[in-house]
Amino acid sequence: MIAVEGLRKSIRNGARTVDILKGISFTVPAGQFVAIMGSSGSGKSTLLGLLAGLDTPSAGDVRLNGNAISYLPEDKLAKVRGKTVGFVFQSYQLVPTLTALENVLLPYELNAEDSNGNDGQQRARELLSSVGLSDRLDHYPVQLSGGEQQRVALARAFILRPPIVLADEPTGNLDTTNGAHVLELLLHLNRTVGTTLVLVTHDPVLAGYADRRIVLRDGTVISDALQQPVQPAAAV
Repeated sequence: MIAVEGLRKSIRNGARTVDILKGISFTVPAGQFVAIMGSSGSGKSTLLGLLAGLDTPSAGDVRLNGNAISYLPEDKLAKVRGKTVGFVFQSYQLVPTLTALENVLLPYELNAEDSNGNDGQQRARELLSSVGLSDRLDHYPVQLSGGEQQRVALARAFILRPPIVLADEPTGNLDTTNGAHVLELLLHLNRTVGTTLVLVTHDPVLAGYADRRIVLRDGTVISDALQQPVQPAAAV
């Protein structure tokens, strides 16, 4: 489902070149839940951005569901990304002038030519109900708590039934209770749909729920191992 080959990312800082990623290669089969870990500056968020096609590598390539994405023109990249990837940001990235329902529908409407009839509204409502927000459809982000905003972001990530969901510290801005709730919802959606899930986190407890753990240090992979995932104690 995801294939990374010789991925490098460097940036210029004055006369100096800073190597953020230094030739990373790995594959992720369909349906696997991968946690990417590493200290600040290890390159994990940069890697996730490259997997999502939000940035261009200095060398190497990323394939998503068989499509090489790293050097596509923006219009073609947007189409592939829209059909293939759902992204959950730490900072939610909801549009403040749109309601919860309208935020969830946004990717659907942006990909209207590829959508299936008029089922967008129904699917958005079902997703918001599945994350416990059936009574918040018409609320704007400012009227929602942080945990509720992140649940809207989760619903938005799944609106187009993407085969891959990428999440950057999705519980990082939440308290313990809301973080556990969002994790349980993410796991439930992942396991129900069979979506491939790649999650960046600093939290070893959160990483314990993954099928596989990849650890970065100074732009290289220092550990890549399968693990027996911890099962949530109870549904939230």
